[in-house]
Amino acid sequence: MDHAELMAIARDVENIAIDPADILVTDQVAIVTGGGGGIGQGVALALARFGANVAVLDVVPERCAATQAAIERLGREAIGIPCDVLDSAQIRDSIGRVRDRFGRIDILVNNAGGVRGGPFLTMPEQSMRRHVEINLVSMLVATQEAARAMIDGGRGGSVVNVASIEALRAAPMYAVYAACKAGMVNFTRTMALELSEHGIRVNGIAPDHTITPGLRGNRTGPVDPDSWEDSPDEWSRSIPLGREGLVEECASAVVWLCSRMSDYVTGVTVSVDGGTWAAGGWLRRPDGGWTLNP
Repeated sequence: MDHAELMAIARDVENIAIDPADILVTDQVAIVTGGGGGIGQGVALALARFGANVAVLDVVPERCAATQAAIERLGREAIGIPCDVLDSAQIRDSIGRVRDRFGRIDILVNNAGGVRGGPFLTMPEQSMRRHVEINLVSMLVATQEAARAMIDGGRGGSVVNVASIEALRAAPMYAVYAACKAGMVNFTRTMALELSEHGIRVNGIAPDHTITPGLRGNRTGPVDPDSWEDSPDEWSRSIPLGREGLVEECASAVVWLCSRMSDYVTGVTVSVDGGTWAAGGWLRRPDGGWTLNP
């Protein structure tokens, strides 16, 4: 290869250099279900910080209003829509309202969900169905409605599904929840193929234990960290990075998956879990070594 050819390659490399601005989602319109607290709120605020206008859907009206106000303080447009994702009609109506307000939809983050632990053999069928409706069906309905709007807009888009580490491993006492989350991961891969011709990328994240209002006892009403319960200090053994996750860390992964920085990424579920999935049952010993969970 002669000098001229080498110089031509060098110029081509310069032309495809990563631009820091590619992480921005400026003026895109995002919908975040369950966006009033926890991971959903962290995602909504992060997308706003990186330039998006955000619609917050949440079953708790006070949380919708509080997150909307926080986004507006960041200088972005926002709309808070009280929405019970157990009601498919409410989901479709809410997404329609977002489209009417902003004229476009570019990002959908399916974050809404819920879980109640207990032995599968004594789980009432009503509870099973509720788990499926809130964790799986709500995602299906929201994705269908938002993807149709993205296709009509002709600009492509990004869908991010918030699954769980329980989608990737056995989860005794959480059988139906884990089955729903596993379905979410498979749906993510399938939609990545079906929607690829429209320029819509579909990805997911799989968090492990993350500090959220629900896990601190603040399950209803406004988000109030002053009311949160303390958490037992057990994570230094079971999570390789030695601590609980933060909603901002989940949000960082979502922003990346929605940005041009991940333009060639679709159909994947990113573990945001401090290394728990990689550990596969290995626990840190007090002396700093590792032992396989007996």
